Amino acid sequence: MNQLPAHTKGLIVSIAGIIVLSPDSLLVRLISADPWTLLFWRGLLMAIGVGLGLFINYRRRLLQAFLDIGRTGLLAGALMGIGTTLFVQALDRTTVANVFIIIGIGPLFAALLGRIFLKEAVYLRTWLAIGGALVGIWIAVANDGQSGRLVGDLCAAVAALCHACYLILLRSAQDVDMTPTVAVGGLFVAVAVWAPAAPLSLTSTGVAYSLLLGLVVLPVSLALIAIGPRYLPAPEVNLVMLLEIVLGPYWVWLVLDEEPGIRAIVGGAIVLAVLALHSAAALRAKP
Repeated sequence: MNQLPAHTKGLIVSIAGIIVLSPDSLLVRLISADPWTLLFWRGLLMAIGVGLGLFINYRRRLLQAFLDIGRTGLLAGALMGIGTTLFVQALDRTTVANVFIIIGIGPLFAALLGRIFLKEAVYLRTWLAIGGALVGIWIAVANDGQSGRLVGDLCAAVAALCHACYLILLRSAQDVDMTPTVAVGGLFVAVAVWAPAAPLSLTSTGVAYSLLLGLVVLPVSLALIAIGPRYLPAPEVNLVMLLEIVLGPYWVWLVLDEEPGIRAIVGGAIVLAVLALHSAAALRAKP
């Protein structure tokens, strides 16, 4: 792994993170909790899971690992927490189609912010891939006759902006292990939604799925995604993350027998093709 080019490392860890994260929407459905309770357990268990992983890795240097992320890491964690909260709220206040279409703008936000704050050039292939991915997402989730509510749409837009800012901050601190930001983000969510949540309302089945989601799926996937910006520009990491929109519905189809429909299949195929061509072009390009 250490002998691979940086761009290849970034692609591998980012794609692996999204594959691990892809059952997220299925587990949310299986937990069957109100948004506040779901967010509370999601954030708390995610913080515990990442904290345990960091303890195994750092042992006596655990506190130093958290101190090393500095103000940048604290801000990044807060932005991740805000984005997560707004994303779940958006799903509760507007159509899933609207949420996914708006979240798909995330790579565009990341490209613009990276250009402004990090002075990183955005290649033509990345702009083309962003456009192609947006077309695929629109085909996959657009549902004629449904319209979302303004508050939910705004929540989705701010969530996309928060996550783009989160990746930019991680990219700006390439020499530091920013994995602790995931734990910070989880704690931020748990504290922010503690009052309206009902933590003891989960069923035994909900508790089991929450443990799987919070202690395994989210810590592993988000830790891998946090590593991605060390090696890839933020827009490319954000592009890879669109895979979750494609893969998530297929987990629901496999387990709950909810067929995604022809639009989702066609749109998902377009997104996968765009990401594959973009990755191939990036790997072939000369440094």
